[in-house]
Amino acid sequence: MYFGLQTGWISMMSLQSSLLGFALFKPFQRGLKHKFGPIENVVLQTTAVATATMPLAAGFVGVIPAMELMTPNDNPRGAVVLNCGQLILWSLAVAFFGVFFAIPLRKQTIIREKLRFPSGTATAQMISLLHEQPDPTATTVRQRVRTGGGERQRLLDDQDSSSYASTRSSDESVREVAAPKEDFERVWALKLRGLFASFSISSLYTLSTYFFPIINALPIFNWLTFNMIDFQAWEWYFTPSFSYIGQGIIMGLPTTLSMLLGCVVGWGILSPLAHHAGWAPGPVDDWKDGSKGWILWISLGVMIAESCVSLLVVLMRAIVKTCGHQQVRQEEEQTVVEQDEVDEPPEEQVPHIVTILGLILSTLSCIYLVNVVFGPDVLPKTMTLLAVAVAMFLSILGVRALGETDLNPVSGIGKISQVFFAGVMPGSILANLIAGGIAEAGAQQAGDLMQDLKTGHLLGASPKAQFYGQMIGSFASVFIASGAYLLYRTVYTIPGPEFPVPTAQVWLDMSRLVNGHPLPPHVSEFVYAFALLFTVFVLLKELYPSKTRLIPQGIAFAIGMYNPPNFTLARVIGGLAVYYWNKACDAPSDNNVSWIEPYRSVAGKVFIVVIASGFVLGEGTFAIVNMTMRALNVPHF
Repeated sequence: MYFGLQTGWISMMSLQSSLLGFALFKPFQRGLKHKFGPIENVVLQTTAVATATMPLAAGFVGVIPAMELMTPNDNPRGAVVLNCGQLILWSLAVAFFGVFFAIPLRKQTIIREKLRFPSGTATAQMISLLHEQPDPTATTVRQRVRTGGGERQRLLDDQDSSSYASTRSSDESVREVAAPKEDFERVWALKLRGLFASFSISSLYTLSTYFFPIINALPIFNWLTFNMIDFQAWEWYFTPSFSYIGQGIIMGLPTTLSMLLGCVVGWGILSPLAHHAGWAPGPVDDWKDGSKGWILWISLGVMIAESCVSLLVVLMRAIVKTCGHQQVRQEEEQTVVEQDEVDEPPEEQVPHIVTILGLILSTLSCIYLVNVVFGPDVLPKTMTLLAVAVAMFLSILGVRALGETDLNPVSGIGKISQVFFAGVMPGSILANLIAGGIAEAGAQQAGDLMQDLKTGHLLGASPKAQFYGQMIGSFASVFIASGAYLLYRTVYTIPGPEFPVPTAQVWLDMSRLVNGHPLPPHVSEFVYAFALLFTVFVLLKELYPSKTRLIPQGIAFAIGMYNPPNFTLARVIGGLAVYYWNKACDAPSDNNVSWIEPYRSVAGKVFIVVIASGFVLGEGTFAIVNMTMRALNVPHF
């Protein structure tokens, strides 16, 4: 919620959930009746991710604040501010149907087509490393050996979960990479030390920002030019946030550089151009008349172009395969799947009747609860049913895009739904926001679960247990996320200086656009130009993937454009940090500085992920402390 309200960017944090869960359970392993092994770790991170991503799935960082920004010109009753009960009912309405969308897609995308789902695969590798198991992706033939007459151990068997090793492939190509126990304990001690150190540093910084707010906005560009140029007036200042650095580490250098390019183009070129040309005459940071709102339309055009073209490519691929244009290749791949891929036994999978009944009941509850929260005149029941159907179709495309590219284009999916419902129900901005929020929720929930199911499949976890974990996490977060949003809304002004909620303005402006509101002066030419440019970029990446690594990522470019520079600069530092750390890990020992040597050679590339986790967790945790002190009016400078 904290990071989403600031920047609109929410990470699944599955790697961090796995790491933190392991750190919490490891000291108690001897006292546990059922040992905390790899498959238990899978279910833990599935539940954690389902809980943590509800702010995006339920629209707390986009759709809900957008409703609160509406004017009487947008909606006859003006802004719509939901109370606690209404927020909970809305969250219940959108929390579950996306989960049931994902279950039928598992066999096709994970078992038959073996889509990679990069984040899910990386999480499986992290869990294997934590539990001293071989890399689950290193096998050429994945056979889950059934012991004792053919039954794989259950998730909560009476045996020690470490017997998972007995179900690994017997293929000779699998190398045992687990270190001796004493070496593993040394490695883990280094990682834990790094986690505590980074958590402490980030926590102290976050706490200090309450008492000394100036350190949140350092005018370093003014200092560099001896105040000859007032960069701060153009939103150019630096926020030395360790959590932003940690997020940059998690994103990686290519993504953060794309964000930096969007930042430079938007805030360094287009913003001054629009202001001095008189196209955005208001204050720079004004959403309505300032250049901040003017360049937002260009970032919106980039997001829509990137998402729509990517989804279209995924759709065309699916159609080509379905029509049999690759029949020979498909038959060969199917033979490999039948020989190599062994799915979980039927009793470990979600029964078809549960999926069907769950989809029906969750759809009906969505229709009923949306009607209760907003009234029958805003979004009729038939339109709500249509919104769920559209969400289902777009979720299929989103899941396929996620499996192939590691990007779930939920923002673009929401925008596509907005365009569709502007044609079906023209003139109603509130209904447009609700329908878009339903589509985004379905795609988000389905994508999160599919990444987790990929992790579980690689490690042999029970899909049924993961399904239960997802449902428990989603249900719990209905109340947790609603309460957290109410706290932030009560203590802070949203949107405001601390939490600008940029995605809320994106949602509202998109609804206004598709319902006939005019664009700001001369912005349409730039919107079309940038949309066309990134359409070409997506197609070039598709046709020449090995030769287009320097082409920027459209979504990251757009985020760098609609977020002020201070949200981007620290993330670029994180991207550079992970790049040079990985480079140092690949270099010979004699080329490295002595003080980093034990961490480089012993903890390896995973160590930088541990540091990033501590940075993000530190600020996220102590943000609650700051919010409490602000609510109690604790004095500060």
